[in-house]
Amino acid sequence: MESTSTVLRQLRGAQKTAKGVSLYSRYVNRPAGRIFAVGAYRLGMTPNQVTLVSAVFTFGALGGVALVRPGPWLAVLVYLGLVVGFALDSADGQVARLTGRGGPDGEWLDHVVDCAKMVLVHTAVLVSFHRWFALPGDGWLLLPLGFLFVAVLTFCAGLLREQLGKKAEAAPAPAAPPSRLRAVALLPADYGVFCLVFLLLGDETAFRAGYAVLAAVHALFLVLFLGKWFRELKGLRTY
Repeated sequence: MESTSTVLRQLRGAQKTAKGVSLYSRYVNRPAGRIFAVGAYRLGMTPNQVTLVSAVFTFGALGGVALVRPGPWLAVLVYLGLVVGFALDSADGQVARLTGRGGPDGEWLDHVVDCAKMVLVHTAVLVSFHRWFALPGDGWLLLPLGFLFVAVLTFCAGLLREQLGKKAEAAPAPAAPPSRLRAVALLPADYGVFCLVFLLLGDETAFRAGYAVLAAVHALFLVLFLGKWFRELKGLRTY
């Protein structure tokens, strides 16, 4: 079996394009995913097994949000669980490209886990708000529901943009060099940055404020993304 350094070099050469990726995913999550991918490769794990391990970390952390009274120690554990789950979510694709064992089933499973994660993360916050938080008013319970709506709509619209674009494009356009400015601008919409808000779970007021700010930012990005994706698909019309 190849040395760790050799496997890492192979993984660096098999990365997805950095276009449309935030600085966090480019410089934190993907490199962390490479480390996990090396470990999974050496253990003989399949990409689908890595996806399921990712789900265990993510769903375990979200279970803690819903079922355990918030506190500083829970904040750290939840953050670590979500961040490790996110890095493993990057690792499964890297293992697939390294071993050539990827396929439609793996892509399907990855999307299913991603969708479940988006639904559960805001559902867990809603449950935590209801069970543990001394909310100023019941209207705060609508915040996780609104954030959930934004997250699911962004995910589904983006996935449809990708799939419909593939069908309409005769050949993929040459990849433009990744923009550093765009990578910085996308940081607030990055899931890895979103995970940081859970470090505030030990302080109810700080967590509510941080979560509300992120909800507003994600709603703004949704509006911008919908307009952009609609114009791009309209530009692919052949009539």
